[in-house]
Amino acid sequence: MAETNSDAPAFADMMNGALQATIPIAHTMGVRALEVRPGFAATTVPIEGNGNHFGVMYAGVLFTVAEILGGAIPLATFDASKYYPLVKDLQIFFRKPAKTDVRAEASLPDEEIARITAAAEADGKAEFTLNATVTDADGVVVAETAGLYQLRTHGK
Repeated sequence: MAETNSDAPAFADMMNGALQATIPIAHTMGVRALEVRPGFAATTVPIEGNGNHFGVMYAGVLFTVAEILGGAIPLATFDASKYYPLVKDLQIFFRKPAKTDVRAEASLPDEEIARITAAAEADGKAEFTLNATVTDADGVVVAETAGLYQLRTHGK
């Protein structure tokens, strides 16, 4: 997939519009898609309203801002009229406390996109791993995730 895509703002706007209806808690947290294009997505969430009892971002918020990427990338990458994504497993590794707004991002290389597409066409579903990095406002890595997702054909 190309590094730039003129649909990137449209995909991000679509994702932001859908969050309130599809994942209301993420919308309430303030999770927002910054950039969504085939093979890449970046999201953000504010620290304000998402702190815990000792003044850093709550762990569940860090999990959510990263996990949302597993829905955003497939929606921009694969034919949404044929396929939908679901999360099967997700591990999060907390690296440093987050004291600011955070940004999460992940990508799928072209070769992996081709493999997933071929497997989903052949079998009606395809598993893939998505690794995300969550950074604070200074670019410090505060968390990393490894998610096992599945792309499924509607009706399967």
